[in-house]
Amino acid sequence: MAMASLYRRSLPSPPAIDFSSSEGKKIFNEALQKGTMEGFFRLISYFQTQSEPAYCGLASLSVVLNALSIDPGRKWKGPWRWFDESMLDCCEPLEVVKEKGISFGKVVCLAHCSGAKVEAFRTNQTTIDDFRKFVINCSTSENCHMISTYHRGVFKQTGSGHFSPIGGYNAERDMALILDVARFKYPPHWVPIKLLWEAMDSIDDSTGKRRGFMLISRPHREPGLLYTLSCKDESWIKIAKYLKEDVPRLVSSQHVDSVEKILSVVFKSLPSNFNTFIRWVAELRRAEDTKQNLSAEEKSRLNLKQVVLKEVHETELFKHISKFLSSVGYEDSLTYTAAKACCQGAEILSGCSSKEFCCRETCVTCVKGPGEAEGTVVTGVVVRDGSEQNVDILVPSTQTNCECGPEANFPAGNDVFTVLLLALPPQTWSGIKDQALMQEMKQLISMASLPTMLQEEVLHLRRQLQLLKRCQENKEEEDFAAPAF
Repeated sequence: MAMASLYRRSLPSPPAIDFSSSEGKKIFNEALQKGTMEGFFRLISYFQTQSEPAYCGLASLSVVLNALSIDPGRKWKGPWRWFDESMLDCCEPLEVVKEKGISFGKVVCLAHCSGAKVEAFRTNQTTIDDFRKFVINCSTSENCHMISTYHRGVFKQTGSGHFSPIGGYNAERDMALILDVARFKYPPHWVPIKLLWEAMDSIDDSTGKRRGFMLISRPHREPGLLYTLSCKDESWIKIAKYLKEDVPRLVSSQHVDSVEKILSVVFKSLPSNFNTFIRWVAELRRAEDTKQNLSAEEKSRLNLKQVVLKEVHETELFKHISKFLSSVGYEDSLTYTAAKACCQGAEILSGCSSKEFCCRETCVTCVKGPGEAEGTVVTGVVVRDGSEQNVDILVPSTQTNCECGPEANFPAGNDVFTVLLLALPPQTWSGIKDQALMQEMKQLISMASLPTMLQEEVLHLRRQLQLLKRCQENKEEEDFAAPAF
């Protein structure tokens, strides 16, 4: 049965006051004079309409993360790094959000996972007076923004639970400005703080818990430069269980007498889809371009990536992992394989030796052919004598050696394995029966022995692992704090 189309809704007023009305403008000017609209200009500069009816939480978070100038570290479209609803999937698959919406706890999880600093409160965890103070703090600063989740019915609006950023505060009238991300439905509007508190102090039927608000601010440093986690595929659940539960059990139940034996136990018991997991879950935040035509900011970012990778390579754990993977003939570099394919393709097209080419950039896409046979299409840019050539090639299952490889700032599988093991909780290895070996392993993964930048990279991954585990155990509605280590 076809659904009737709608063009906006009339904003019930009172209790709300349309931001663009004469009265709304007057309230805005009063607040502006009092200095409680400082956060508004950042938010309105990056304001967006939710792209799906149930994406209010994702849209609100995208607005705030962009307003805080937090770099997502990965591309949105083209060369641009930018937070968009489609990128906020590390705590709940987008298809689930599209169908059912998202809970308060999972939006908090997403904010943490995206690298922001977050403080979150349900109404039964604070008071209206404290809430008012938080609104004032965010409204007088460009460095902190608030997202509120509330029930529309209190404002006589249609619908139920909703998320939106709070854009400002008028102290004389005790009113807050809601920047409603459902702009197709209602415009931004002013509401009394007491009514907003009442709307938040309602029960979310999906969780049985009260709604509330969160304060989001910038971290001291951007989140991971090279690695991040995601749950884009259900196979992540199996991999997470393996990393968090099976690895500790394996190293404690089997006799291991060396670091190489530990690695053998861990890697030889990997789930069958672990290689795919390495490709897309431990996402390689490689350089988006070469050193040509880069801005000063991009050059600085590229240099930082190279520093972090160098620090990974210098760890003793990396040396052990590289030696072990080499001993078992593991093809550990997806980018290296892609680079070889591109060079071979360029050789075929040009008739020149592949040794004369250098691969500048690669993109890997999995495809299915006749009979559902899987293949891999590699798109690359190869360089010869200063000229560039685009190459698209279907990678064959057998590979030949090529003396051309990716630039050093492209992480390989052994880099990923190293950082993943560093990111596991220290207690992972506490079940090793050989005390001397257990101490050696703890020394290898000790945070104290890592350089500062690598420490931050590892801690970012460790926080994400903990947050994802929290979501998978359905504890995200109970614990809002960032994981502590």
